[in-house]
Amino acid sequence: MKTPSFVSVHGGHSGQFCHHATDTLEEIIQLYIAKKFPWVGITEHAPAISEELLYPDQKAAGLTPEFLFNRFANYMKECRRLQQKYSADIRIFAAMEIETYSGYERFVPFLLKTFQPDYIVGSVHFVGDMGFDYSQEQYDKTVAAAGGIVPLYCQYFDQQYAMIKLLTPSVVGHFDLIRLFDSGYKKRLLQPEIMERIERNLQLIAELDLIMDFNLRSLLKDADEPYISRVILDMARQMNIAVVPGDDSHGLSSVGANMEKWVTFLAEQGFDTNWKEPKLISY
Repeated sequence: MKTPSFVSVHGGHSGQFCHHATDTLEEIIQLYIAKKFPWVGITEHAPAISEELLYPDQKAAGLTPEFLFNRFANYMKECRRLQQKYSADIRIFAAMEIETYSGYERFVPFLLKTFQPDYIVGSVHFVGDMGFDYSQEQYDKTVAAAGGIVPLYCQYFDQQYAMIKLLTPSVVGHFDLIRLFDSGYKKRLLQPEIMERIERNLQLIAELDLIMDFNLRSLLKDADEPYISRVILDMARQMNIAVVPGDDSHGLSSVGANMEKWVTFLAEQGFDTNWKEPKLISY
């Protein structure tokens, strides 16, 4: 059997353009080339819509939505430059990871029109306009505001469903990120009110022929499996959903991290490793 190539449908965050990443974007591209990736999606975070929705570290650093907007413009310019410079060595997608919070229904289309990325990764990092992936403390506060951990999961998957239906992102990012600070997530996912939402969302992804990001970043945070969890991954396979690896790299140290083991795993589980490429957005 042919050895599957390494690709990343979600990654390339750099210290140049992301406050919680390191290294330059060009250095990161050069490492993807050295690791023989035939293509990579560079999916920098969309700028924040308001000061209230900045991350704690962004607030502490004195960053503003205006600064982030201008930095994202510089990101797109640099990513397009590198796309051309290294076109003989690797296919680079200049893409964007979106957020889903109050106002995103208008803000994301505005960003698409302004910056014209190759595709978008549809992610959810906020529930009820409260972040949940920054720290255990933040997660616990968001659980309390949601009325408990099961309601939080339900709201997360409802928000994800609405986002997919509205925006049809080429890639659905780290599908079950909501499990991040929940040590009991493997049983939690099986609860009927949560599982019915998971199945509903997967059916929509299948109908729209989208890609699911097999996100390896959880493994750098001591998880024993990537996002997507095994029970969800099995459902995706049964629905013939394209699952494509994403290293969600945030610097040189995480470019292609854990890729060999988990690409082999996907192949052994029967997924198509002639990796589906993201659909380019037409403007």
